[in-house]
Amino acid sequence: MNGGDVASSSAATSGPPPSLEWRFSQVFGERTAGEEVQEVDIISAIEFDKSGDHLATGDRGGRVVLFERTDTRDHGGSRRDLEQNDYAIRHPEFRYKTEFQSHEPEFDYLKSLEIEEKINKIRWCQPANGALFLLSTNDKTIKYWKVQEKKIKKISEMNIDPSKAESSSSPPQLVANGLPADKAHGYLSNDFSFPPGGIPSLRLPVVTSQETNLVARCRRVYAHAHDYHINSISNSSDGETFISADDLRVNLWNLEISNQSFNIVDVKPTNMEDLTEVITSAEFHPIHCNMLAYSSSKGSIRLIDMRQSALCDSHTKLFEEPEAPGSRSFFTEIIASISDIKFSKDGRYILSRDYMTLKLWDINMDSGPVASYQVHEHLRPRLCDLYENDSIFDKFECCLSGDGLRVATGSYSNLFRVFGASQGSTEAATLEASKNPMRRQIQTPARPSRSIGSMTRVVRRGSESPGTEANGNAYDFTTKLLHMAWHPTENSIACAAANSLYMYYA
Repeated sequence: MNGGDVASSSAATSGPPPSLEWRFSQVFGERTAGEEVQEVDIISAIEFDKSGDHLATGDRGGRVVLFERTDTRDHGGSRRDLEQNDYAIRHPEFRYKTEFQSHEPEFDYLKSLEIEEKINKIRWCQPANGALFLLSTNDKTIKYWKVQEKKIKKISEMNIDPSKAESSSSPPQLVANGLPADKAHGYLSNDFSFPPGGIPSLRLPVVTSQETNLVARCRRVYAHAHDYHINSISNSSDGETFISADDLRVNLWNLEISNQSFNIVDVKPTNMEDLTEVITSAEFHPIHCNMLAYSSSKGSIRLIDMRQSALCDSHTKLFEEPEAPGSRSFFTEIIASISDIKFSKDGRYILSRDYMTLKLWDINMDSGPVASYQVHEHLRPRLCDLYENDSIFDKFECCLSGDGLRVATGSYSNLFRVFGASQGSTEAATLEASKNPMRRQIQTPARPSRSIGSMTRVVRRGSESPGTEANGNAYDFTTKLLHMAWHPTENSIACAAANSLYMYYA
């Protein structure tokens, strides 16, 4: 079943799948108790490639770290051997592959502006000839990287005879041209000839290449196209183009052309005082290279078709939830801002994350989301405190499973939430990014809401205790799980807690 048939016939006939039991798999960069985290080591981006065999992370220090899968999909052997070795539950295991410095801090002298080296987004491109390709971006500059194994060539044999080298106690006196003094004059005379079998002591160096080394090389630099900070990059399914988005514009690039891009969305008003919303995230449709979606700070998602016009000022569809009467407050627009959107694998659904909720949208139904998952509803009484300490502006990412049956997002105190997305599912788990993820798990039943047309919107809640964790402790707003990614083919999640990369499977 493809990753978007969430409310389709398969789920309807067989019922919702059972809730998953999450287990700890691996951790990279685990902190010891009391260890201070360096700002440059904090992870700021995570991305699996399409195969799920490689994982990339970017950090605030401008570094990109690559991990590769080490477990084999086919263990071989007889069924009895497999049972004895307990391969009933197999999960992806990764190891460190390589790392490279993607971006350096810069200074824009014209605007007197420091440009951070922090990696905002990473996107994998199509591999070719055994090499890996990926895009990485900071606030202003996108780079296209090629990572490939290169053979290290070493000289294994020299053209020096060791026996003769040892026997000569003192080196002969040389003149300016490097010849021995006694043979300097007329050394290569006309009567000199090589012996028929050659000179035995003259041997050429032998070069061998036994070891391989991973080399990352920057193939293209896409710069000077954004006046505002880049918040998104996304590859097209055609394998040739990608988009980059900042607060007011979305640009279309060709991977092979770094000095030219096309502006396809521009929301900048003639008078900046009339500005009412900005672009917060943008993503290409996973199948149709002519379609893309972008979200705004007003909580709306626009689907556009590049076949309609060169500048896509008008959208094909607009997805937004009408505001409930009497619910408006000072914080309404802030918490409505969408921080991340993701398409399902088949492109049928869009998952969006705002400060309070996760919402699942059917691109064929623009009247409202088909499901809402409450993540931070228990923090509503504390919005004033969250505004004071700037936590209300935190941008949490979201992700869907490859089969489209579950969605996930992060929260505070290094917690993350996993919800069932199939029709009738009541799965709602709260887990902690630690070696014991189920320690703080809470499961609460789904609560149906009003129906829209013939479909029923579903609201599921996480922890209900206001301002506390599942175990009753106060929330720690300094430890937040902003970045996470779901393996494209298996129930495996990678998430970042400060400088540590945690991986879980079910």
